[in-house]
Amino acid sequence: MSVVEGHRVAVLALPGVLPLDLGIAVQTFGSDPHYQVTVCTDPSAGPVCSGGFTVGTSAGLEALRDADTVVVPGYLVPDAPVPAASLSALRSAHARGARMVSICTGAFALAAAGLLDGRPATTHWQDAAALQRLYPRIEVRPNQLYVDDGDVLTSAGVTAGVDLCLHVIRRDYGAAAANARARSLVAPPQRPGGQAQFVERFRPASRGEDLAPVRAWMLDNLAQRQSVDELAQRAHMSRRTFIRRFQQETGTSPMAWLTAARIDRARELLETTTTPVEQVARLSGLGSPAAFRATFHRYVDTSPAGYRATFRAGPAANRR
Repeated sequence: MSVVEGHRVAVLALPGVLPLDLGIAVQTFGSDPHYQVTVCTDPSAGPVCSGGFTVGTSAGLEALRDADTVVVPGYLVPDAPVPAASLSALRSAHARGARMVSICTGAFALAAAGLLDGRPATTHWQDAAALQRLYPRIEVRPNQLYVDDGDVLTSAGVTAGVDLCLHVIRRDYGAAAANARARSLVAPPQRPGGQAQFVERFRPASRGEDLAPVRAWMLDNLAQRQSVDELAQRAHMSRRTFIRRFQQETGTSPMAWLTAARIDRARELLETTTTPVEQVARLSGLGSPAAFRATFHRYVDTSPAGYRATFRAGPAANRR
């Protein structure tokens, strides 16, 4: 798609629009001289209310007919039905060549319009499983900040939306333009889309309590060597029965659950202490420093030092 001065951006505010997500698109593109931004709503859906205020705009869905880029901010109930007129307008805009962008749960609207079928996409990590369940033809990537699939781009929540909007500016007008907007927003000029969303924890929640004492022991002894046979013996079960019951209660295998718990422990130590990385590796039970760094990067898509620099303030942040 060719990019010209006065690139037209239509921001579609759906019922229950999230204020921050709406503000991200309007602030990032609206203050950039390269773009002309119009906020629009679907009149057939009634007033768009969210967070104690009502979105007032004179533009309706006709704004999507002329837009070069359509942005759909997230909204409060992602699995709520999207008004039929909005879905039709989104499909028509895409069919004539408009670039489609979603922030956070706005991906659900693009999915409902069929625009994400057969494509990679992301959304807020808390809603990624629901997106995959409702739209199984999508290749949901829950650990990415944003996904650029050419004419359709999706992002995770809030700050990842800023990252995606800056990525769009960089793609359209180059690094200098994107960096200028980033400085104005006091935002990092570039975070790669493949970087992991920093989820609350990697360890899956449990759906049963029969093996809760064993899991508690596992958490209390992360630094120790643990094997499936030893855990099964502690649970007074055969190896096969233990693995099956553990899978039923957690949705994953004992060793996968243990590794995720160790990653969570390592993240906690990196965030809250100045413990050297080598010692974090030992305390979390993730092996040698080299093995720890490899496993950590596989889960979090950044190094332990990089994670600490992001989440721990002060001079200690960059210690290895």
